[in-house]
Amino acid sequence: MTLMKTFMASLALAALATGSALAEPALIFDLGGKFDKSFNEAAYRGAERWAEETGGSYKELEMQSEAQREQALRRLAETGANPIVMTGFAFGNILNEIAPDYPDTKFAIIDAVVDQPNVKSIMFAEQEGSYLVGVLAAMASESGTIGFIGGMDVPLIRQFGCGYAQGAKAENPDIKIVANMTGTTPAAWNDPVKGGELTKAQISQGADVVFAAAGGTGIGVLQAAADGGILSIGVDSNQNHLHPGKVLTSMIKRVDVAVYEAFKAGEDLETGQSVLGLESDGVGYALDDNNASLITDEMKAKVDEIAEKIKSGEIEVHDYYSDNTCPALNF
Repeated sequence: MTLMKTFMASLALAALATGSALAEPALIFDLGGKFDKSFNEAAYRGAERWAEETGGSYKELEMQSEAQREQALRRLAETGANPIVMTGFAFGNILNEIAPDYPDTKFAIIDAVVDQPNVKSIMFAEQEGSYLVGVLAAMASESGTIGFIGGMDVPLIRQFGCGYAQGAKAENPDIKIVANMTGTTPAAWNDPVKGGELTKAQISQGADVVFAAAGGTGIGVLQAAADGGILSIGVDSNQNHLHPGKVLTSMIKRVDVAVYEAFKAGEDLETGQSVLGLESDGVGYALDDNNASLITDEMKAKVDEIAEKIKSGEIEVHDYYSDNTCPALNF
């Protein structure tokens, strides 16, 4: 951690300790920072949209270390922030312990289920959106080999990889899928150098499309793919613009909408669990001017038809969380 980051983290926590008693919402970003161009940044956009539309203000905190999680949550609650939204499953255990201490505070957690009466657990059907980009990857691949690079090796990221593989194999049963995880610690979310190295290794194995589900690490994946003359697939936020004409698409995960809706609900936030998938536009694939030349009319028609079949239940995408298995990909 640099001296400046240490100072900024201390300053943020000091500000929280002296915060207003007014009930402002709050957002805690997970490791990787709010401008990771992926998961955290999507959350930030949701908060900013709420602020712009309402003229309201909110508290925010960027995590700099694992040790800050409990301190940050408690200080936000004690300053009267309500609701408090956090990005990432890593907050789950700590929130489960802390939530009962602040029964009048509403909490929202993205990507984890915390069974407490004052907690909103927001999950996504990542496998459904990943299935769609897997179909597109298989259709775009000329080599018959595609890649997947995950961040931290956890069930959430296996959910992405399994859906991707299932979609690709539905389109091309003979396709080869090369898969790697960046690491087993939270550092795996913010290691673009390692992401680039893994991408180069997959290129050497014949991959000509690589899907990155790795937070800030994915920036290195997309860069190495562009440099190596292959296509990449972004994640969470629309990352097509990072390398126009070289990012096949992005698997959109509407974290921004989840944060916006939680802030909008305020202290009246409805607790319990929700799952956002294709049916609720919680996930999908990105099509814009940056990748329009890569997605043919045939590809779009095919993937849109598949999306409707997933919504109707005609196509069932395997849920990794249901049994901790991945039939389409041997992790």
